[in-house]
Amino acid sequence: MTVTEQARVTGDPIVHSRRSWAANVLKARESGIAGALIVLVAFTATQNSRFLSGQSIRDILLGTAILAVLAVGQAIVMITRNIDLSVGSVLGLSAFAVGTLMKDHPGLPVIAAILAGLAVGAVCGLVNGALVRFGQVPALVVTLGTLYAYRGVSYFWAGGRQINADKLPASFLDFGTASLLGVPWLVLIALLVLVAAGIVLRSYRAGRELYAMGSSPQAAQLAGIRVGRNTSAAFLVSGALAGLAGVLFAARFGTVDAAAGTGYELNVVAAAVVGGVAVFGGSGSVWGAGLGALLLTVIGSALAVLDINQFWQQAIVGALILLAIGADRLVAVRVAKALKKRDSHV
Repeated sequence: MTVTEQARVTGDPIVHSRRSWAANVLKARESGIAGALIVLVAFTATQNSRFLSGQSIRDILLGTAILAVLAVGQAIVMITRNIDLSVGSVLGLSAFAVGTLMKDHPGLPVIAAILAGLAVGAVCGLVNGALVRFGQVPALVVTLGTLYAYRGVSYFWAGGRQINADKLPASFLDFGTASLLGVPWLVLIALLVLVAAGIVLRSYRAGRELYAMGSSPQAAQLAGIRVGRNTSAAFLVSGALAGLAGVLFAARFGTVDAAAGTGYELNVVAAAVVGGVAVFGGSGSVWGAGLGALLLTVIGSALAVLDINQFWQQAIVGALILLAIGADRLVAVRVAKALKKRDSHV
């Protein structure tokens, strides 16, 4: 093991100080996102007071809930220095599967739909993880392939059919609109996912191992971390959460077809990157990914309210991704220089 690898694994104080500096940068970015949200909401509200109406805020929160659940799974995978481009297709497949299940068995409780969605997504995630782990193929290539494969399964299964709201049980549709103390159930589920994932990543060994893998897979393996197993687990979680998002999607919109979730994967990656999850792995948080999801949803709603061409939403998201990647690269270069300086002294 090299001195650099040893320092990363064993906890050298200089490296810890640099990591703290990098963590402060990422926290500053999360604070920046919160500030940008406040400015954006305030400006839009001055231009159109309807933007802060109860229904508008509710729609933003419901849209954010689905994207945030996907972004949490994506963040976990990206922390390990991988990426999952299949989440949109997994959402679509899960949504159609759950919609079909509830249409054919209207007496089933909502929890059965949630468990079914989680199961479908988990199977898809396991396939992704197995291909990356045992096939030794880059995750970008694997999940790009499964993106089309899972979408193809959805189209083959649907056969041109569409599941409409009038075919779904009222209890399932009510789940997509019901609230607890004024907070929609979908938002509460998204918050529960955020809290659970945040606690595991920060306070449990399994979470810290994912960060170690992202920082240096070779050093993590030398330190005894089961890189392959953890990689499979990360994809499993991402798939399961995409399946859960499919259930939320079906419950909220009520109408599901084979094209459900198309294009979500790019917004999910953007939410994670903008929220401070490094594309190079090893840093970031699910809370940042959740904030990124909220920011992207608010941008889309604000542009619609201001009657601005939808093109600008894509342009703004692209610019935010480039800025986020630039910030990540700056952090990586600074840390690399610190480690190199430490090596020269040793």
